[in-house]
Amino acid sequence: MSRVISIDPGKSKCGLVLAEISEKKVNKAIILKSELIGNYVRNLITAEDISKIIIGNGTTNREIREKLDFFKKEIITFEEKNTTYRAKSRYFELFPIRGLKFLIPREVFILNKNLDAISALIILEDYCKMKFTLNENLDFKTWLK
Repeated sequence: MSRVISIDPGKSKCGLVLAEISEKKVNKAIILKSELIGNYVRNLITAEDISKIIIGNGTTNREIREKLDFFKKEIITFEEKNTTYRAKSRYFELFPIRGLKFLIPREVFILNKNLDAISALIILEDYCKMKFTLNENLDFKTWLK
């Protein structure tokens, strides 16, 4: 089993997903304040066997890498261009609109959503060159912790 963490770094918040590569499944998805990322990942790697961390190369990449310097395995910087824009479309692939809601403009459903965790998922999918599905028990948190 090969578990990886993917991070969409940001100035005030970061999106993070934990995925199982061999199963193509996302087991955890969260958005948290940037200053909490180091402690969150430290706690996560004590509970999970993480083989690598993939971090988007955008905003605050260097600062986030410094917060993860305790991680002694591979940390990869990967292109994240347009992931926030692409996250809007990916959101509807993961959570399709059903019923009469289909008549309402799609943008209404994502106005108050933070899509950073979906951006982290896109970084992972681009890196692995494959689509991931969500674990059926996944609580896909789209708010700050």
